[in-house]
Amino acid sequence: MARENQSVVTEFIFEGLSSQPRTQAVLFIVFLGLYLFTMVGNITIITVIRADCQLHSPMYFFLANLSFVDICYISSNIPQMLVNLLAKKKTISFSGCGAQMYFCLAFGMTECVLLGVMAYDRYMAICHPLRYTAVMNRKLCTQMVVASWASSLLSSMVINILTLRLPFCGPDTLNHYFCEVPAVLALACTDTALTGLVVFIFSILILFIPFLLIITSYAHILSTILKIQSARAQSKAFSTCGSHLMVVTVFYGTAICMYMNPKSRRPQDRDKVVAVFYTIVTPVLNPLIYSLRSKDMKRALRRAMSRPKSLFI
Repeated sequence: MARENQSVVTEFIFEGLSSQPRTQAVLFIVFLGLYLFTMVGNITIITVIRADCQLHSPMYFFLANLSFVDICYISSNIPQMLVNLLAKKKTISFSGCGAQMYFCLAFGMTECVLLGVMAYDRYMAICHPLRYTAVMNRKLCTQMVVASWASSLLSSMVINILTLRLPFCGPDTLNHYFCEVPAVLALACTDTALTGLVVFIFSILILFIPFLLIITSYAHILSTILKIQSARAQSKAFSTCGSHLMVVTVFYGTAICMYMNPKSRRPQDRDKVVAVFYTIVTPVLNPLIYSLRSKDMKRALRRAMSRPKSLFI
């Protein structure tokens, strides 16, 4: 019976961020600009890190991977939203919605875990500098990145399967600008308590555990920095963590508000605004924050601009 009901809804209609044509035109220009900036910025970071041997360190290896995740993450929702801002009927097929939901969730989860891994990297660099090179070798760094991807892809698959197996018999209007799990669950014509609980559990595993790792790492980092006598050394240590902390604050602050509540009572319009921060604003901020706050990155960018051909070799 559930499968029969599920087949009733063959597509979803997005309400989007606005129904006003003028507002939609403005949003199209704004989000297209943000998307292009994000793509260029993150591709530049990856290319510069790859081309400059002075950036071949664990910290920049993780940053390059974070930039790649951001490219995938923002590309999983922005193009569809841009099309919808110009279209009269903002629809997506049931299978297309499932694919978008899977990839958005998988890339978002990967970013969560990678931010936790980057916090551990900073912990080792500042609290155990003598052991840093030996512990954070290329093999371990690669394993940590692979584990981030594997755990996120698997977790997203479980959540996606459980969500799409629910019966959807109408309404078919998503009060969102992309297919996100809470918005899709709201349209199921059955009790979603069990699925919501599973989403909550996986949120704890993928969101909260890396977040605890970040908190613990920075507690030790702060304790170590405060013991340093040199003000210059303290400033340098803080500067290596500042960019990461800014990204963590924006991304985790909004993502936890969305996914760590098993049964949200917030208006869905507010959820859309919250989602903009961790699906769009964070990928936009990453290249800006890391490029402006990292002296090594700025020097590498200047070297790359003085010999632009090297970027593409």
